Amino acid sequence: MVDLLAARAEEHDRDATFPYQGIEAVHEAGLLTLTVSRKYGGPGGTLADTVRVLSQLGRGDASVAVVTAFTLLRHAEQARRADWPTAGYRRLLTESRRGPALVNTLRAEPGSQPGELPQTVARRDGDGWLLTGRKTYCTGAEALAWMAVTARTDEPEPRIGTFLVRGESEGLEIDPTWDQLGLRASASHDVVLDRVRVPAELALGLGGRQPGNGAGNGIGAESEAELSRAWHDLALSAVAIGVARAAEAWLVRFLSQRTPANLTEPLGTLPRYRCALGEIEAQLIGAEELVEGLAPRVDRGEPDAVARTGPAHLLATRAATAAVQQAVALTGNPGLSRRHPLERYLRDVLSSRVHLASEETVLEAAGRAALERGARP
Repeated sequence: MVDLLAARAEEHDRDATFPYQGIEAVHEAGLLTLTVSRKYGGPGGTLADTVRVLSQLGRGDASVAVVTAFTLLRHAEQARRADWPTAGYRRLLTESRRGPALVNTLRAEPGSQPGELPQTVARRDGDGWLLTGRKTYCTGAEALAWMAVTARTDEPEPRIGTFLVRGESEGLEIDPTWDQLGLRASASHDVVLDRVRVPAELALGLGGRQPGNGAGNGIGAESEAELSRAWHDLALSAVAIGVARAAEAWLVRFLSQRTPANLTEPLGTLPRYRCALGEIEAQLIGAEELVEGLAPRVDRGEPDAVARTGPAHLLATRAATAAVQQAVALTGNPGLSRRHPLERYLRDVLSSRVHLASEETVLEAAGRAALERGARP
């Protein structure tokens, strides 16, 4: 699977085209439905399973891995919360048996600030709703079968909910805004909704100022939000680690084969290069142990583990980025050539920060938690 994805990654990166064949391969391997609950006939994959799979996919094509990640996260939420109506979710699963059925939750909006009401508005229309607004950074936008769109109602006391929208709905348009340094094939474009009709039964969690209520299995809204964030943190960390491992593998081949004119043996025989490679290996071992160690603890429901995934995401992304940057520095000009994949790995790992909360937010929360612990008797 890794080799298959890697074979087309450069082409899709260069042209910024969506990797349909790669997603089809992931589907045929049964990985797009890894986290579908056993109660729905799925394998019931855990976060630990998800982390292992995404790390491997990240070695082949980071864009395919990221698109896959968001579909797996959505199925995992359904396994915990069962918030989709049974008929609607069964329809998604039926589509998933026929071919790739990608799904993502669309929350981000241009210029939005944390804590603000969504600018996307749902207006009552008979027995349904009409959605109007724009969502941004919608990973996989052009290929999504379903979109879970957060919006507020236009009522005097606005409610926030999640509205399930078919990808081919009338009034929905993909604005191809994604032209980033890396992850270029992820099609993380804007989605524009102009009076898109949503049946009443596909409007979920219409409560107060926060979407969803965690109903269905006793998980409260706050706990579910923390758990969803934990899955997101570790899943996307795994993709970044996978990219860095691919960069390291390329570097190993380079050092084993490259013999400059002033040497009689490859660079890998020199202690300086072996030590530098050892530094990269140590960084990635630390990141893997952190992420792969936390994932089963989250699966077991340990509160301390859930609280640590934000800093873990930050540290893993830092380690992956530093490892790829060091690989580029060791190889010099070849590492920056478009003829080789290392420069793409660098761009992809740098762009993975789009999925990371701001460092200030993560570190401030960690510092506040440390102060609270220190204040306890």
